[in-house]
Amino acid sequence: MPPSSEHDALRDTVRSTYAAIARGDAAGCGPSCCGSAGDVTNMIGDAYDTVDGYVAEADLHLGCGVPTEHAGLEPGQTVVDLGSGAGLDAFVARRIVGDTGRVIGVDFAPEMVAKATANAEQFGFDNVSFIEGDIEAIPLEAGTADVVLSNCVLNLVPDKAHAFAEIHRILKPGGHFTVSDIVSEGTLPDLIQRSAALYAGCVAGALEETDYLHQIEAAGFAAVEVLSRREIEIPKETLPAGVDTLVNAATGGARLWSITVQGTKPAPTS
Repeated sequence: MPPSSEHDALRDTVRSTYAAIARGDAAGCGPSCCGSAGDVTNMIGDAYDTVDGYVAEADLHLGCGVPTEHAGLEPGQTVVDLGSGAGLDAFVARRIVGDTGRVIGVDFAPEMVAKATANAEQFGFDNVSFIEGDIEAIPLEAGTADVVLSNCVLNLVPDKAHAFAEIHRILKPGGHFTVSDIVSEGTLPDLIQRSAALYAGCVAGALEETDYLHQIEAAGFAAVEVLSRREIEIPKETLPAGVDTLVNAATGGARLWSITVQGTKPAPTS
């Protein structure tokens, strides 16, 4: 985990980046957010086009997967979407859980919470709500959720071990999380790791996959499984000055993957 001052600086960078996107001040994300509309890489392309419950107004092209596709959501469940942005995955989930269920979106940028809330009001969605909060200190009671979702957000959290511990805390026993995120195969160059702009772009914060999965298991999750993976290509021109090889080059450097991973909070044994 980065030192506290660096931790706070990275959090402020990410918050200001995504606040600008919510306000419309950052057109199409550009190179400093996860999954741009073409500048860095569109990490999921048109994957949402045929998803039931898709709301175009909530799609800011920030994701790297479709976690709802693998989450096994059912009517009546309580779902928490971490880093909910403008509401994209929350709105897909609310259609599945129906009137007997509910979806709670959590985002640490108040501008995103306001945008998602306005979207929900516009479409008359009354089984979804959005609250401001930090993933490292989720403002929900223990055992709130049947399912926790997140899409290309945990990668932005400096203290990922604490984030997974918080996910474990808010899940009901027997509940599970389904998260799409970015991981690396091999070690990212130091300049990449130290770049705040690329950190806000879901690149510099990428852990090696084995370390990422280990942190999940260390938080107490069982049946941890990678459900899907796809390699992410980062154009050379978007890399910091001094990095003159692609981070996913076959010779040298690291490869980056978008993965969707799931884990279950074990139920007590009788």
